[in-house]
Amino acid sequence: MMSIDVEDWYHCLDENPLHWHTYEDRVVPAVRRVLRVFADRGTCATFFVLGYVAEKHPELIREIHCAGHEIASHGYAHRFVYGQSPAEFKEDVTRSLVLLSAIIDKPVVGYRAPYFSITRKSLWAFAVLRELGLSYDSSTFPVLNHRYGIPGGRRLPYRTESGLLEVPLSTYPAGGLTIPCCGGVYFRLIPYEFVRRMIRSLNRRGEPVIFYLHPWEMDAGQPRIPLPAGLRLRHYWQLEKTEGALRKLLHEFPFTSIKKGLRI
Repeated sequence: MMSIDVEDWYHCLDENPLHWHTYEDRVVPAVRRVLRVFADRGTCATFFVLGYVAEKHPELIREIHCAGHEIASHGYAHRFVYGQSPAEFKEDVTRSLVLLSAIIDKPVVGYRAPYFSITRKSLWAFAVLRELGLSYDSSTFPVLNHRYGIPGGRRLPYRTESGLLEVPLSTYPAGGLTIPCCGGVYFRLIPYEFVRRMIRSLNRRGEPVIFYLHPWEMDAGQPRIPLPAGLRLRHYWQLEKTEGALRKLLHEFPFTSIKKGLRI
Protein backbone atom coordinates (compact mmCIF):
# COMPACT_ATOMS: atom_id res chain seq x y z
CA MET A 1 0.00 0.00 0.00
CA MET A 2 1.29 3.42 -1.01
CA SER A 3 0.81 6.54 1.08
CA ILE A 4 1.82 10.19 0.77
CA ASP A 5 1.97 12.59 3.72
CA VAL A 6 0.88 15.88 2.15
CA GLU A 7 2.77 18.65 3.91
CA ASP A 8 5.15 21.33 2.68
CA TRP A 9 8.93 21.18 3.05
CA TYR A 10 9.03 23.38 6.17
CA HIS A 11 6.29 21.72 8.23
CA CYS A 12 8.66 19.16 9.74
CA LEU A 13 11.46 21.71 10.21
CA ASP A 14 9.65 24.44 12.12
CA GLU A 15 7.06 23.38 14.68
CA ASN A 16 5.64 26.91 15.14
CA PRO A 17 2.72 27.62 12.77
CA LEU A 18 3.15 31.33 13.38
CA HIS A 19 6.35 31.16 11.30
CA TRP A 20 4.94 29.21 8.37
CA HIS A 21 3.83 32.21 6.33
CA THR A 22 7.48 33.27 6.06
CA TYR A 23 8.49 30.18 4.04
CA GLU A 24 8.17 29.60 0.32
CA ASP A 25 5.04 27.61 -0.53
CA ARG A 26 6.06 24.69 -2.76
CA VAL A 27 3.50 21.99 -1.99
CA VAL A 28 1.33 22.30 -5.11
CA PRO A 29 4.02 21.56 -7.75
CA ALA A 30 5.54 18.91 -5.46
CA VAL A 31 2.23 17.06 -5.14
CA ARG A 32 1.55 17.35 -8.85
CA ARG A 33 4.91 15.76 -9.53
CA VAL A 34 3.90 12.83 -7.33
CA LEU A 35 0.56 12.59 -9.14
CA ARG A 36 2.32 12.40 -12.51
CA VAL A 37 4.52 9.55 -11.32
CA PHE A 38 1.47 7.64 -10.08
CA ALA A 39 -0.49 8.36 -13.27
CA ASP A 40 2.34 6.97 -15.39
CA ARG A 41 2.07 3.61 -13.58
CA GLY A 42 -1.68 3.63 -12.89
CA THR A 43 -0.97 3.58 -9.15
CA CYS A 44 -3.62 4.40 -6.55
CA ALA A 45 -2.44 5.74 -3.18
CA THR A 46 -3.62 7.20 0.11
CA PHE A 47 -2.85 10.90 0.60
CA PHE A 48 -2.73 11.89 4.28
CA VAL A 49 -3.42 15.61 3.93
CA LEU A 50 -2.44 18.23 6.48
CA GLY A 51 -5.44 20.46 7.22
CA TYR A 52 -3.27 23.58 6.93
CA VAL A 53 -2.46 22.59 3.33
CA ALA A 54 -6.09 21.76 2.54
CA GLU A 55 -7.22 25.15 3.81
CA LYS A 56 -4.69 26.97 1.60
CA HIS A 57 -5.08 24.75 -1.47
CA PRO A 58 -8.53 23.11 -1.62
CA GLU A 59 -8.22 22.81 -5.39
CA LEU A 60 -5.16 20.58 -4.95
CA ILE A 61 -7.08 18.22 -2.66
CA ARG A 62 -9.90 17.98 -5.19
CA GLU A 63 -7.30 17.25 -7.88
CA ILE A 64 -5.88 14.36 -5.83
CA HIS A 65 -9.37 13.03 -5.15
CA CYS A 66 -10.47 13.31 -8.78
CA ALA A 67 -7.37 11.36 -9.85
CA GLY A 68 -8.80 8.38 -7.94
CA HIS A 69 -6.68 8.50 -4.79
CA GLU A 70 -7.87 8.18 -1.20
CA ILE A 71 -7.95 11.34 0.90
CA ALA A 72 -7.14 10.82 4.61
CA SER A 73 -6.21 13.11 7.50
CA HIS A 74 -2.76 14.17 8.70
CA GLY A 75 -4.25 16.42 11.37
CA TYR A 76 -4.38 20.20 10.98
CA ALA A 77 -1.31 21.87 12.52
CA HIS A 78 1.38 19.15 12.31
CA ARG A 79 1.72 18.79 16.08
CA PHE A 80 3.18 15.83 17.96
CA VAL A 81 0.27 13.81 19.34
CA TYR A 82 2.08 13.20 22.63
CA GLY A 83 2.58 16.95 23.01
CA GLN A 84 -1.18 17.55 23.12
CA SER A 85 -3.92 16.82 25.59
CA PRO A 86 -6.70 14.48 24.40
CA ALA A 87 -8.98 17.51 24.03
CA GLU A 88 -6.42 19.42 21.95
CA PHE A 89 -5.79 16.37 19.79
CA LYS A 90 -9.50 15.87 19.21
CA GLU A 91 -9.89 19.51 18.19
CA ASP A 92 -6.93 19.33 15.78
CA VAL A 93 -8.15 16.16 14.06
CA THR A 94 -11.76 17.35 13.94
CA ARG A 95 -10.70 20.57 12.23
CA SER A 96 -8.89 18.60 9.53
CA LEU A 97 -11.77 16.16 9.02
CA VAL A 98 -14.30 18.97 8.58
CA LEU A 99 -12.07 20.65 6.00
CA LEU A 100 -11.28 17.52 4.02
CA SER A 101 -14.77 16.05 3.95
CA ALA A 102 -16.20 19.38 2.77
CA ILE A 103 -13.64 19.61 -0.05
CA ILE A 104 -14.20 16.09 -1.42
CA ASP A 105 -17.86 15.82 -0.36
CA LYS A 106 -17.46 12.43 1.30
CA PRO A 107 -16.37 11.06 4.69
CA VAL A 108 -12.70 10.63 5.55
CA VAL A 109 -11.95 7.30 7.26
CA GLY A 110 -8.15 7.27 7.81
CA TYR A 111 -5.61 9.19 9.86
CA ARG A 112 -1.83 9.40 10.23
CA ALA A 113 -0.16 11.41 12.99
CA PRO A 114 2.54 13.94 12.18
CA TYR A 115 5.95 12.45 12.99
CA PHE A 116 4.25 9.03 13.56
CA SER A 117 3.75 10.38 17.06
CA ILE A 118 1.31 7.85 18.45
CA THR A 119 3.72 6.17 20.82
CA ARG A 120 3.32 4.38 24.15
CA LYS A 121 2.82 7.84 25.67
CA SER A 122 -0.16 8.58 23.44
CA LEU A 123 -2.03 5.31 22.89
CA TRP A 124 -5.10 7.14 24.22
CA ALA A 125 -5.32 8.67 20.74
CA PHE A 126 -6.84 5.46 19.32
CA ALA A 127 -10.04 5.92 21.33
CA VAL A 128 -10.28 9.58 20.26
CA LEU A 129 -9.91 8.65 16.59
CA ARG A 130 -12.56 5.96 16.90
CA GLU A 131 -14.87 8.42 18.66
CA LEU A 132 -14.48 10.74 15.68
CA GLY A 133 -15.73 7.98 13.37
CA LEU A 134 -12.43 7.01 11.74
CA SER A 135 -11.98 3.42 10.57
CA TYR A 136 -8.19 3.14 10.61
CA ASP A 137 -4.98 4.77 11.77
CA SER A 138 -1.47 4.46 10.32
CA SER A 139 0.67 6.26 12.89
CA THR A 140 2.65 3.64 14.75
CA PHE A 141 6.16 2.63 13.80
CA PRO A 142 7.72 -0.38 15.60
CA VAL A 143 11.20 1.15 15.66
CA LEU A 144 13.38 3.14 18.05
CA ASN A 145 13.63 6.82 17.11
CA HIS A 146 14.13 9.94 19.20
CA ARG A 147 10.92 11.46 17.80
CA TYR A 148 8.63 8.46 17.45
CA GLY A 149 8.35 4.70 17.54
CA ILE A 150 7.11 1.79 19.62
CA PRO A 151 10.16 -0.50 19.93
CA GLY A 152 9.00 -4.10 20.02
CA GLY A 153 5.52 -3.06 18.93
CA ARG A 154 3.26 -5.04 16.63
CA ARG A 155 4.43 -5.05 13.03
CA LEU A 156 1.27 -6.05 11.16
CA PRO A 157 -2.23 -4.51 11.02
CA TYR A 158 -4.36 -5.18 14.10
CA ARG A 159 -7.45 -4.01 15.96
CA THR A 160 -6.98 -1.75 18.95
CA GLU A 161 -9.11 -2.07 22.08
CA SER A 162 -11.35 0.70 20.76
CA GLY A 163 -11.99 -1.23 17.55
CA LEU A 164 -9.82 1.02 15.37
CA LEU A 165 -7.76 -0.78 12.74
CA GLU A 166 -4.10 0.11 13.27
CA VAL A 167 -1.81 -0.11 10.21
CA PRO A 168 1.86 0.17 11.31
CA LEU A 169 4.57 1.32 8.94
CA SER A 170 6.48 -1.64 7.51
CA THR A 171 9.66 -3.01 9.01
CA TYR A 172 11.90 -5.98 8.25
CA PRO A 173 12.89 -8.24 11.18
CA ALA A 174 16.51 -9.39 10.97
CA GLY A 175 17.75 -11.25 14.02
CA GLY A 176 17.26 -8.89 16.93
CA LEU A 177 16.92 -5.85 14.66
CA THR A 178 13.83 -4.23 13.18
CA ILE A 179 14.80 -2.40 10.00
CA PRO A 180 12.51 0.27 8.50
CA CYS A 181 11.90 -0.54 4.84
CA CYS A 182 8.90 1.61 4.12
CA GLY A 183 10.01 4.92 2.62
CA GLY A 184 10.74 8.44 3.77
CA VAL A 185 14.30 9.13 4.87
CA TYR A 186 14.94 5.38 5.02
CA PHE A 187 14.19 5.12 1.29
CA ARG A 188 16.78 7.82 0.61
CA LEU A 189 19.45 6.49 3.00
CA ILE A 190 19.23 2.73 2.39
CA PRO A 191 20.46 1.53 -1.03
CA TYR A 192 17.54 0.73 -3.32
CA GLU A 193 18.58 -2.90 -3.82
CA PHE A 194 18.36 -3.56 -0.08
CA VAL A 195 14.89 -1.98 0.10
CA ARG A 196 13.80 -4.10 -2.85
CA ARG A 197 15.05 -7.30 -1.25
CA MET A 198 13.36 -6.56 2.07
CA ILE A 199 10.02 -5.86 0.39
CA ARG A 200 10.25 -9.04 -1.69
CA SER A 201 11.05 -11.04 1.42
CA LEU A 202 8.08 -9.60 3.29
CA ASN A 203 5.82 -10.33 0.33
CA ARG A 204 6.97 -13.96 0.25
CA ARG A 205 5.91 -14.20 3.89
CA GLY A 206 2.49 -12.91 2.97
CA GLU A 207 3.00 -9.56 4.71
CA PRO A 208 1.55 -6.35 3.25
CA VAL A 209 3.98 -3.48 2.87
CA ILE A 210 2.90 0.01 3.94
CA PHE A 211 5.08 2.55 2.11
CA TYR A 212 5.19 6.34 2.55
CA LEU A 213 6.79 9.48 1.14
CA HIS A 214 6.40 13.24 1.44
CA PRO A 215 5.98 15.37 -1.71
CA TRP A 216 8.94 17.53 -0.64
CA GLU A 217 11.18 14.47 -0.89
CA MET A 218 10.91 14.81 -4.68
CA ASP A 219 11.66 18.54 -4.60
CA ALA A 220 15.44 18.90 -4.80
CA GLY A 221 15.09 22.64 -5.43
CA GLN A 222 13.54 23.46 -2.06
CA PRO A 223 15.26 26.15 0.05
CA ARG A 224 18.19 25.20 2.29
CA ILE A 225 17.86 26.74 5.74
CA PRO A 226 20.17 26.50 8.77
CA LEU A 227 19.41 23.32 10.73
CA PRO A 228 21.11 21.06 13.27
CA ALA A 229 23.50 18.70 11.46
CA GLY A 230 21.45 15.56 11.98
CA LEU A 231 18.18 17.10 10.85
CA ARG A 232 19.87 18.72 7.86
CA LEU A 233 21.22 15.34 6.77
CA ARG A 234 17.90 13.54 7.18
CA HIS A 235 15.88 16.19 5.41
CA TYR A 236 18.07 17.04 2.41
CA TRP A 237 19.86 13.75 1.73
CA GLN A 238 19.58 12.62 -1.92
CA LEU A 239 16.35 14.41 -2.72
CA GLU A 240 17.37 14.45 -6.37
CA LYS A 241 17.26 10.63 -6.51
CA THR A 242 13.84 10.06 -4.93
CA GLU A 243 11.72 10.24 -8.08
CA GLY A 244 13.88 7.77 -9.98
CA ALA A 245 13.87 5.31 -7.08
CA LEU A 246 10.11 5.65 -6.69
CA ARG A 247 9.57 4.97 -10.39
CA LYS A 248 11.68 1.80 -10.09
CA LEU A 249 9.70 0.70 -7.06
CA LEU A 250 6.36 1.19 -8.83
CA HIS A 251 7.68 -0.72 -11.84
CA GLU A 252 8.62 -3.71 -9.69
CA PHE A 253 5.71 -3.80 -7.23
CA PRO A 254 1.96 -3.18 -7.56
CA PHE A 255 0.64 -0.64 -5.05
CA THR A 256 -2.81 0.53 -4.04
CA SER A 257 -4.35 2.74 -1.35
CA ILE A 258 -4.67 1.62 2.25
CA LYS A 259 -8.45 1.69 2.04
CA LYS A 260 -8.48 -0.58 -1.00
CA GLY A 261 -5.60 -2.76 0.14
CA LEU A 262 -7.22 -3.61 3.47
CA ARG A 263 -10.77 -3.49 2.05
CA ILE A 264 -11.95 -0.93 4.54
